[in-house]
Amino acid sequence: MADDPQRNFRSAYYEKVGFRGVEEKKSLEILLKDNPLDLEKLSTFSQRFPLPSMYRVHVWKVLLGILPPHSDSHALVGGYRKEQYQDILEALEVMRYVNSSTPSTHIYLHMFQLESQVLPRCSEITPPDEENEDFLSISRAMEEIVDNPVDCYWLIKCFISQFHLKFGDSIPHLPKSLEHYLSQEEPRLLSHLKNTGALTQLPYNLWFKCCFAGCLPESSLQRVWDKVISGSCKILVFVALEILLSCKIMLLGINRPEGMVKFLCNIPRENTDAIVTKAIDLWHKYCGTLVHAV
Repeated sequence: MADDPQRNFRSAYYEKVGFRGVEEKKSLEILLKDNPLDLEKLSTFSQRFPLPSMYRVHVWKVLLGILPPHSDSHALVGGYRKEQYQDILEALEVMRYVNSSTPSTHIYLHMFQLESQVLPRCSEITPPDEENEDFLSISRAMEEIVDNPVDCYWLIKCFISQFHLKFGDSIPHLPKSLEHYLSQEEPRLLSHLKNTGALTQLPYNLWFKCCFAGCLPESSLQRVWDKVISGSCKILVFVALEILLSCKIMLLGINRPEGMVKFLCNIPRENTDAIVTKAIDLWHKYCGTLVHAV
């Protein structure tokens, strides 16, 4: 079918004036009417476009396997998920791991530990280590995105599990990938980071293990997570790249690694939407829009 010039003009106009999602929302609604849902098409859509907020949680649940592709089973499976959540929570309460004053994020952590068969004895509980801190950071961010605690727990659990399963081997290589793309975009800044010793001390854990939870506000973060959940961890590299590019002038004026790290861990939040938009553009520029490109 030949392209419709009027439609293309309209899409370009919508994007220019800030209504980029008008026609994409209609396309997603058509995909969501399929039964069974086509996971490949949903992933491709999520890679190419930001998910409309009203459908985001539902699409995430489908892509993460919390809900099955068959839409007519969603209510039944959702009920099972709620029952399992309540059973795990009740078990933790009976064993006195949690009570009414336990922060919800710590409840989610203990639930995850119990399901993973790594729950420590009550007498052996210590302050969270690095891995658990990553879990808590992602949990705090997810809580800001998702209101329902049952949905929140399952999204946290399945997001983290899928992330480690799919991308665990790739994560250690992301800093080198960032260095490569920075050499393409801003070699002067790369030289400065190397000469000051800051390159090896950048907040890679915050960026690549926490997936920017605690770094970006949730309104920006969820657009990044759309891409991660639909199959790409490479988007994390380009968000980090765009943060460095956007803060170039400030970073070039700092000569101490600890000063750079402190600044990058607390970037101004008023321009993070623009940073994510430019990062996604860079990601498409270097990686195209192939689904599951990592």
